[in-house]
Amino acid sequence: MALGWTLHGDGRTLTPGAVVAPDERLTWPRTVGIGMQHVVAMFGATFLVPLLTGFSPATTLFFSAIGTIGFLLITRNRLPSYLGSSFAFIAPIGAATASHGQGVAVGGILVTGLVLALVGVIVHFAGARWIDAVMPPVVTGTIVALIGLNLAPAAWGNFQGAPVTATVTLASIILVTVLFKGILGRLSILVGVIIGYVVATVRGEVDFSTVGDAAWVGLPEFVAPQFDIAVVGLFVPVVLVLIAENVGHVKSVAAMTGHDLDGYMGRALLADGVATTLAGTGGGSGTTTYAENIGVMAATRVYSTAAYWVAGFTALLLSMSPKFGALIATIPAGVLGGAATMLYGMIGVLGARIWVQSRVDFSNPVNLTTAAVPLVIGIANFTFVAGDLVFEGIAIGTAAALVIFHVMRVVARWRGTTQEPASPASVPGGHEVDAAEGRGSQG
Repeated sequence: MALGWTLHGDGRTLTPGAVVAPDERLTWPRTVGIGMQHVVAMFGATFLVPLLTGFSPATTLFFSAIGTIGFLLITRNRLPSYLGSSFAFIAPIGAATASHGQGVAVGGILVTGLVLALVGVIVHFAGARWIDAVMPPVVTGTIVALIGLNLAPAAWGNFQGAPVTATVTLASIILVTVLFKGILGRLSILVGVIIGYVVATVRGEVDFSTVGDAAWVGLPEFVAPQFDIAVVGLFVPVVLVLIAENVGHVKSVAAMTGHDLDGYMGRALLADGVATTLAGTGGGSGTTTYAENIGVMAATRVYSTAAYWVAGFTALLLSMSPKFGALIATIPAGVLGGAATMLYGMIGVLGARIWVQSRVDFSNPVNLTTAAVPLVIGIANFTFVAGDLVFEGIAIGTAAALVIFHVMRVVARWRGTTQEPASPASVPGGHEVDAAEGRGSQG
């Protein structure tokens, strides 16, 4: 693997229609500036996850930075990506923490990472076609949608604590999205959170007592993982979402750069699995490839991995300032409630967009049932207890989507009642929606 980059043209300008490829770069001052922009882009969404789950923002940022650097190494410096906090972990972390404590939630993240890494190894040697067969767009879209909708009560829990601040935050996010073009519009969540934070400060809802006592420089706090078989079912569905996000990321970057990156699909999954596993060893939230940063690349037309090395090391430095982490931790519940209302709803709608982009035919009873039953299970948070094992809405809904689709499909073909077309239309972009426009302009 070579870490060198070829200078693109004169390193200062881009001709119309040209892009800076992953193995190219602009001048270093410009590359550093774009790398800093990637840090800003991922900032709002990456910090919201630990704030909503009670994890340490500084620890999450630390493992996010380490994960990004590791991702670049494992993908041989060919696949530009920032690994930020995945929203798919919010529900299982919340449930595991409430019932078993934070250490067990961290252990669940570690197990998720190991499973994803194993999938990456399999994909690297066996190819990725089986993923589309096991998880077609109707299944993937359903899983993504039910995760977002399952989180709705959590958003309301934060919102009702400070409805004025929450409403201002939500309204700011909505307005910034349509008021501004380019990168500022893409950073609507971050801008909205800042505006909400200012309002909360004026209203006396922010407690700065811990900021003054925090040191300027130091390592973040680490939490050792603990393991309980009862929470495994909460985290397994997350693996499926992370697979879809990573596959979509690779396809999106390939489409925008004109480079064939299918050969790096397995490496991408392995790298995200390793990053999530590392996060699970010390109390960081699980990671995923970030849509916000794809947005930055699309806006700047710079896909250089050099910018992501800058972003990774910048994030690493920020994570080593306890005072910075303490300041982030002061964001009050009202601000989180406003932002979460937008984010969780967007996750739900992104599932529907996967269906739309993939032209899922809901006149087909197999597709209709595959989506209908799991969504109700997820929204109502069906719960099943088997001894020490507790399975809740997301886990049961995910299992239901997979079982219903494949069983109904087999039976319909056997009985001759299938309504599938002779040559089923398959749109690879179906997986791209969640990654290219996902989580935080959204994970």
